[in-house]
Amino acid sequence: MIIRSAIAQVAFLCVVQNSLAFTPTGPLLQYSLSSSTSSLLTSSKPTSTGTHPFSLLSSTSSVDSTTENEIQEDDDESNLTGKGLLKRDRYLATNRFAVRSGKGAKFEARWANRKSRLSELQGFKYFHLMRRVKLDEENGTQSYDEGDKKDGSNMGNYVSFTIWEKKSDFSRWRKGDAFKEAHGGTSIGAFMSTMISSALILKGPPRPAFYDGLMLQSTVPDQVPETIDGWRDVEANGVDNLPTECFIACNQFYVPGENAAAFEQRWASRESKLSECDGFVAFSMLRRDTGGKGHGVVPFDENSEPSYMSTTIWKDRASFDAWRQGTAFKKAHGGKPPSEQVKGKDGGEGPPKPLWAKPPTPIFYEGTLVISKPEGA
Repeated sequence: MIIRSAIAQVAFLCVVQNSLAFTPTGPLLQYSLSSSTSSLLTSSKPTSTGTHPFSLLSSTSSVDSTTENEIQEDDDESNLTGKGLLKRDRYLATNRFAVRSGKGAKFEARWANRKSRLSELQGFKYFHLMRRVKLDEENGTQSYDEGDKKDGSNMGNYVSFTIWEKKSDFSRWRKGDAFKEAHGGTSIGAFMSTMISSALILKGPPRPAFYDGLMLQSTVPDQVPETIDGWRDVEANGVDNLPTECFIACNQFYVPGENAAAFEQRWASRESKLSECDGFVAFSMLRRDTGGKGHGVVPFDENSEPSYMSTTIWKDRASFDAWRQGTAFKKAHGGKPPSEQVKGKDGGEGPPKPLWAKPPTPIFYEGTLVISKPEGA
């Protein structure tokens, strides 16, 4: 069954390669999308010709003047601020994977053993690879949340997560000469080999999602993981999972468009002491960028996918638990400012009116392969 699925997937991707800007060598079918969007981190081993298909990850990438003008337009946020929405502090690019049962360690090894100059790219700030986990509240541990392919909950059991300083930085890499040249740098044999290998590890193609990062808080790390030529140098045998290097707590919000501005203002008005908590790394409220189009990007449905997601990166699970049990959590989730308060029947303070279509849902991850700029995210 897996072999038949892999063959069908490879056949489909061969058609895609001829019609779209598809990278034939990314780790496990990572898509380099058409001009409106792209996959994130792509990798492979050197080709038989000795050239590396990921020379696209160069610290410099020239584009023509017309393309550069288009890239600069990505930083124009007048269409957002005109609706009362906040300006972005960062731009975040993610890719969500459905890794087959028992293939997690192999998937991680493909990432660890890749060649990339990510940390040397213009505008790069932070990266980690996330594996979804379920929390055991009784003993303070967590376990891998694989999901079920039958109901589609396996999608997103692994997620790549990259923070860029500006949207134009991401676009410039995606549209640069090095990126274009890399797409012709491999043989059909290498393409087919990578596709088959990838299809045996992934259940279907990945699904990219892009976000505006709002209300950024970030600490300067005491130390950053060492990189060699822009990427981590870690041992990965494909049998054992990579060590956990951080813990990520998210809350998914399903906010209708007409409530977006009020939702952002409510969060912006909150008192936050996150940056004072031990083990805190970074926080951002992610606003889904629904404008991207291209292969792998499905039309956004606010009823099935969150339009906002609070994302907090902690040094470890213990730091997250300490915050959740401390006074900083209570203050952040306690009283609202006067403008947000709703009077009860007796004239006293009542709960604020919900701005989402359905209750938020938490989701948690372990992070590995952390790459960070010295100043943090």
